Amino acid sequence: MKLKTIVFPCDFSSKGNEALEYATTLARESGARLLIVHVQEPPIAYAEGAFYYGIPDPDPDALRGMLQQVKPHDASVTCEHRFVQGDPASQIVELATKEQADLIVMSSHGRTGLGRLIMGSVAESVLRQAACPVLVVKPNTQVASAATVGSKG
Repeated sequence: MKLKTIVFPCDFSSKGNEALEYATTLARESGARLLIVHVQEPPIAYAEGAFYYGIPDPDPDALRGMLQQVKPHDASVTCEHRFVQGDPASQIVELATKEQADLIVMSSHGRTGLGRLIMGSVAESVLRQAACPVLVVKPNTQVASAATVGSKG
């Protein structure tokens, strides 16, 4: 399969590093462009009118700066950065559709039980909505080359 565009959603977590390695390896070996995207979620409104942002006072400019620091481990891989706002799953799918992505590579945080019920699963929502294939990388996963993707090695 010849990949031209791979979308990598970035949430700045350490779990995303493994997925970035997968995305970088696949992009390098297929000559694809790597599109690194961060979605800033809108604040959650509580009944009292208070807001919760997930992090104290998120600064979009600071987040954009953090996003620019996320780079493929191989400098030969062509990459672009995108910063969007809204619902993460919807925005990831919308961007992948707009950019005619061949693949989305993202991390799974491995939440189960109540944590997953409360937080939802962005990866699961992307899997359900995306028109292109989605590769979800579990925590503590490593890849040597695209040839090992999908094998238990």
